[in-house]
Amino acid sequence: MSRNVAIVGSGPGGFYTAEALLKACPGCRIDIIDRLPTPYGLIRAGVAPDHQTTKKVARNFRATALSGPVAYLGNVEVGRDVSVADLQACYDAVVFAIGMPHDKALGIPGEDLAGVIGSAAFVGWYNAHPDFRDLNPPLDTQAVVVVGTGNVAIDCARVLVKTRAEMAESDLPEYAQAAIEAAPIRDVYMVGRRGPIEAKFTNVELREMGELEAAMPVVDAAVLPASAADYPGLSDRDRRLKERNLASLREFATAEAKGRPKRVHFLFNLAPVAILGEARVRAVRFEQTRVEGERAVGTGEFSEIPCGLVIPAIGYRSSGLDGVPFDARSGTIANADGRVGDGLYAVGWIKRGPTGVIATNRPDGVAVAGHIAKDIASGTKPGREALFALLAGRGVRVTSFPDWERIEAAETAAAAPPAPRRKFARIKDMLELLGPGS
Repeated sequence: MSRNVAIVGSGPGGFYTAEALLKACPGCRIDIIDRLPTPYGLIRAGVAPDHQTTKKVARNFRATALSGPVAYLGNVEVGRDVSVADLQACYDAVVFAIGMPHDKALGIPGEDLAGVIGSAAFVGWYNAHPDFRDLNPPLDTQAVVVVGTGNVAIDCARVLVKTRAEMAESDLPEYAQAAIEAAPIRDVYMVGRRGPIEAKFTNVELREMGELEAAMPVVDAAVLPASAADYPGLSDRDRRLKERNLASLREFATAEAKGRPKRVHFLFNLAPVAILGEARVRAVRFEQTRVEGERAVGTGEFSEIPCGLVIPAIGYRSSGLDGVPFDARSGTIANADGRVGDGLYAVGWIKRGPTGVIATNRPDGVAVAGHIAKDIASGTKPGREALFALLAGRGVRVTSFPDWERIEAAETAAAAPPAPRRKFARIKDMLELLGPGS
């Protein structure tokens, strides 16, 4: 009997696992389950809307979804519509590829004030994720503080200062474009606890900040080290990458405004210690730091940056799933190289934490596909027919991959060129387009 495998989550981790299973387990049937009607996870809702080239990996995922043994079951939420126990009753193996959808907290006083919005929520808002359509971030401020110096932090800063013309080829939703365009924002501060050597942004992302029409990067040359040569623990490759970042930052330090009215400030060695305000944020208090080993140690010197919006971009977390062992310290599903328990597996961020790029998820999928091939010699569970019957009995409207392609076609048709699509931002609108399911 064919092995039946359910993959919970349709982002890169889920699709790379399906792709690997097609090779490692010939004849198996694979169902990719997602709580949204639309697939691709962070490819659709996490990659910046002006980075369309990065989103093209979805073409490969489409080929996997259209493979005969693979089915997509959207609009099905594990924990709401079905339980993990339900899936275990239907499938020989269940793979969790649910990522880490929640923002990591700063852990400082004042972060519950209005005007503090984590990067996961903010990115979801400007990417038309249904969970964040009504977020309405308070952009009525002249200054924004983004805490973090990774690529997500740069994305948030860049989207806030790009012009409508610069975003013309993006899929930024009109509601976000209009709100950003109307905002009086003049200064965006990107602030890191450690120094420029420890910053996590890539050079491609960093260089973009020097090419903006209406905003200029601001860097104090005095904080930049002469080179990365004296920093211990760096591989030759990492040292080369850090040197490129330093070269770009030096260029920023001598850049001329040339009529650009907005500024993106790169600040280092500042740790947030409190968010100040009463009903709403009015400033962030920072402590000057120095790096000792891998730690940022406070020096006792404090300063404040006035602002009306704070976007922490310091990482992500998960709350796990009922019935699945969870490691609260690491924020991951407890696993041994992807094995969670009898017939249960984990891949991607929920397996190893929120690190790496899109392709970093591929080895996780290959490893787990290999485990399933070894652990489960033949199938004994009924698979998708049993799950479909269960969902039908509970009145769940399941969306298929052809349904997704109808949604995609409608989004493409609604876009004003050169924009690639105009996204649906509400699940009810997607389901109304599709009509009743069979």
